[in-house]
Amino acid sequence: MPTEYPIVLVHGIAMKNLGVVKAFGRIGKRLREAGHTVYDADTDGFGTIDRNAAMLGELVQRLTENGGKVNLIAHSKGGLDCRYLIADMGMAEKVASLTTLSTPHGGSRLAAWIYGLPAGIPKFLAFWIDLGYRIFGDRHPDSLAVCRELKEAHDLPLPETVFCQSFSSRIERSRDDFLMAIPHLFTRRCERAPSDGLVAVDASKFGNYRGDCLKGTASHTEIVGYSLRKKKREKVYAFYLALADELAQMGF
Repeated sequence: MPTEYPIVLVHGIAMKNLGVVKAFGRIGKRLREAGHTVYDADTDGFGTIDRNAAMLGELVQRLTENGGKVNLIAHSKGGLDCRYLIADMGMAEKVASLTTLSTPHGGSRLAAWIYGLPAGIPKFLAFWIDLGYRIFGDRHPDSLAVCRELKEAHDLPLPETVFCQSFSSRIERSRDDFLMAIPHLFTRRCERAPSDGLVAVDASKFGNYRGDCLKGTASHTEIVGYSLRKKKREKVYAFYLALADELAQMGF
């Protein structure tokens, strides 16, 4: 049974939709094959929360111009963009549900560590990151401001009319996912707590916290369909299909 309202997949930091390459891999395709209406948010990879929320708002306005609502499924920083959209942009009546996956609601100590390096280092890195992402199509990249935003906890209260739930993910060892190996080494040092390589499990908790997306390990990139072996890839697809089915059964 398809969801009552369309699903919008909202990507996180550093991710982009570039032609056939999607920030959520083939997850959107699998949801569409199951009968769900799915859209990909076209926000910046290194846009600030308020700017990305404004971009997301353009899509939500377009999808709801004749009435109805949307279901937001957001990964990583995308969840913070969604919270700002709902809480600060008056879009609560257009959002039926918000599901966040590995979103740093409680802030990121890794981001705080990076931002706290000698001033010249973050600024140097930010210059090259912003330049690269402009080439890749970002309209307003500002990676230094994003780093500053991510180091803080986000406590924007959302209206009870929006159903909110969250999931975390985790890896035990850096070798569990080669893409997250180096980030996990730094995150483990900064957080000293279970994480998915970038975001601590405790920081992911928001609304109705549902636990880890998958039983066993799943890294920050694996949960959106990247660097997966076939068996785990099917488990990730099954998670999203079950999530969409649940939303449909709840009338969303």
